[in-house]
Amino acid sequence: MLKRFGPLIVLVAIAAVFFALGGQHYVTLDALRDNRQALLDVVARNPLGSALALVGMYAALVAISFPGASLLTIAAGLFFGTLVGGSLVVVGATMGATIVFLIARNASGDALRKRIGSWGEKLADGFQQNAFSYLMLLRLLPVAPFWLVNIVPALFGVKLRDYVLATAIGIIPGTFVYASIGAGAGAVLAAGQELNLRGALLKPEVIGPILGLAALSLIPILYKKFRKEPVA
Repeated sequence: MLKRFGPLIVLVAIAAVFFALGGQHYVTLDALRDNRQALLDVVARNPLGSALALVGMYAALVAISFPGASLLTIAAGLFFGTLVGGSLVVVGATMGATIVFLIARNASGDALRKRIGSWGEKLADGFQQNAFSYLMLLRLLPVAPFWLVNIVPALFGVKLRDYVLATAIGIIPGTFVYASIGAGAGAVLAAGQELNLRGALLKPEVIGPILGLAALSLIPILYKKFRKEPVA
C-alpha cells in the first residue's frame, strides 16, 4: 500500500507545504516586477545553476498542478531569452507532467477512474483510439485542464514513451509564445506597467500555425476512425 500510494502522499505533502508557506505569492507578476533586477543579477552570476533551478522549479509547480505556470514561462523568456528560456520550460514542464503521469499510473485503480468524471471519460475514448496523436492534440489545443490531461493517460494504458514525446512536442508552440512575451517584457516591467497577456495565443500569426499542427495530429485519428475494414 505504501509503495503504491507513497509517491502520491509525498506530492500532496509538497503541495501543502508550498501553499502553507505562501509560495503562490511569489509566482505573480508583481513579484516578478519587484524582483526583476535582483533575479537578473543572479542569472548573470550563475547562468547554469539558474537554468537548472528554473527547470526544477517548473517541474515541481507542474507536478503539484499549480495554475500559474505560464507566468514562470514569461519569467524564463525574460531571464534567458526566447530560445533558451522556452527550451528550459519545455524540459521542466515535460518532467513535471511525467512525474504526475507515473504517480497516477502507480496509484491507479477503478476508484480513481470513477472519480475523474465526464471529462475524463471523454478523454479516455480518444486515448484508446490513438494515444499519441490525441494527446498531442490536447497539448496543442488546451481544451481540457493541463492537470487532467496529465492524469487520464496513466489510467488507460498510454505508453510512457508516447506520453513524454506527445507532451514535449505539443507544448512547444504555446511555450515559445509566452517565452517571447517574456523576452520583450523587461522594458514594460521596468516602467511599472502591466503586461497584457489577453489573447496572446489568439493572434492570427500565432493561432494559425498551432491550428495547422493540430490538424496534422488529427490525421491518424481520422484515418483510423474512417478507414474501411478489409474485405475477407
